[in-house]
Parts: sequence; structure tokens; C-alpha cells
Amino acid sequence: MRIVSLLPAATDIVAELGLAEHLVGRTHECDWPPEEVASVPVVTGADLDQNTRTSREISDAVGGSTHSGSSLYTLDTEALAALSPDVVLTQDLCEVCAVSYEKVSRAVRLLDADTRVLSLEPRTLDDVLDCLVTVGELLGVRERAEQRRADLRDRLERIRRSVTGRARPRVVAIEWLDPLWPAGHWVPDQITAAGGEPLLATSGEHTKPMTWEAVRAARPEVVLVLPCGFPPERTLRETELLTRLPGWTDLPAVRDGRVWVLDGPAYFNRPGPRVVRGAEVLAHVLHGVRAGTAVTADEAGLFPGAPGR
Repeated sequence: MRIVSLLPAATDIVAELGLAEHLVGRTHECDWPPEEVASVPVVTGADLDQNTRTSREISDAVGGSTHSGSSLYTLDTEALAALSPDVVLTQDLCEVCAVSYEKVSRAVRLLDADTRVLSLEPRTLDDVLDCLVTVGELLGVRERAEQRRADLRDRLERIRRSVTGRARPRVVAIEWLDPLWPAGHWVPDQITAAGGEPLLATSGEHTKPMTWEAVRAARPEVVLVLPCGFPPERTLRETELLTRLPGWTDLPAVRDGRVWVLDGPAYFNRPGPRVVRGAEVLAHVLHGVRAGTAVTADEAGLFPGAPGR
């Protein structure tokens, strides 16, 4: 079985199913697990360097407040053809988060091979876990996939039990800094599982930009900063996009030192099995409880300038 993954979350799933050795191609953003994917050939590139552009510049480049512009990513169709994949894993959920499904479909039609294309479209936390079985069935390991899904569901249940009976703080999760964008899809489910009340976005929702006035009116007790595609060190370069907003210091979350910078790409932005770890991280952030392995400073850090920092 020769697998090309054009979605980091799909690469995570393949590894979770114990099939990483069958990966023959990946995107330039597929980085987990590092020891298993580092040597896999890359078949995509980026038209925009996110490390040198501001959040506003990136947003404007991909379509501004609608996020309906063309994908940021290029696909090396010649390299894809040379790999002769049996299976190509892709998505059609967000054109700016991965190579577009249309572009992949055109490329596969040009291949002189019987290549199967699977597009993953999860919107909720349950959908994300079900993707393991969808992929597992296509790759001939359905039973293994069902067991892994059951294991992940057990971890989620442990998280829910660990926060049972605790007060549920009001939580705003920020998926983009400029313009401000709330985290939708499965993130509200992660917050709920970890004992919080998600604000400004609902489970499964494909969100749109929010006003700062809406955030202020919501009076969140916790703010999660987890921009799409930004590891924490990249997020920290633009903290003033929040701190300069009028009334920032008046938010209950800011006054109480409950603003957190999280690793979005690892645990929140990508619909792969590590979203369960994200919920474990949130149980620590929201309630100080340990629902899995200990949460590290790399996984969750207090926002600069918070009381006690």
C-alpha cells in the first residue's frame, strides 16, 4: 500500500493506525510523528511564507474575512505521479488550510493508475474520531481503527469524569488574531469535554470573523489563544494585537490571569487523534486537573503580562 497524505491530520491518523511506513508522500506541514515522517518525500509547497507575514497580511492574501480565496499551497503533480500512490488522503473542509480538493482531483485524474482519493470532512469531535475508522477501512485495518477510536473515546470519558461537578468557566477560543476569529468545528467540543462553556462558536460551526465588541460583551473567564497553523513561539510575536485592544485589561480572563497560549497545530487546528490530547490540556488549563500525562509548558503557557508572570 502506497499512501500519499495531503493533510497533516491524515498523516497523524495513518501513524495512529501503525501504517506510517506505507507513507510515500506528504505535505510540507506534516510533522507528526517526526521520527516517522521526516524522511517521507514532500509533494507540496507554500505560496506564502507565514513566518515573515503578519496575521493581517496572511488573511488578506487568502481572501480576507471570507477565507474563500485560493489555497496557500502548491502541489507538485509530477512528484505525485512519480510516487504512484494507491491512496491519496485529502480534505475539502477549508481551502486555505491544505491543498484544495479540486486541485488534488485534477492531479489524480492525470495519473495512469487506479488511485483512490479519500476526502476527510470532520466538523465535530465525534467526526474526528470516526475518521480513524473511515481511513482504517480504506487501508484494510478497520478492526485496529475501531480499537484506537475506542481508546480515544475512553480518554475523553476520563477527562469528563475528572471535571464532573466543577464550575464551568466561560471560554473564548481565538483561532486567528487579525481579524479576530473564533475557533469552531471540534474546538467547542474540546472545551465542553474539559469542563468549560464555549462562547461565540458552537460545535461543528464553520465560523466567521468576530468583532472585539462581541468578545468584550461575552466577558470570558478564560481566553485560549491558538491561531491556526501557528506554534506558540509564532503566536507570541503578535501578542500586541490583543493587548492593544480597548478594554483588554478589563476582561475577567485578563484580570484573573487566565489567558493561555496553546499549541494550535498540534492539538486544536488539525482534525486528527491529537485533539484528544488537546482536551486533556484544556482540563489542566480550565481546572488544574491532570487527565492524562502531565501538561508541559510547551503545550500550554500563560499569556505574557498575566498576573504572576
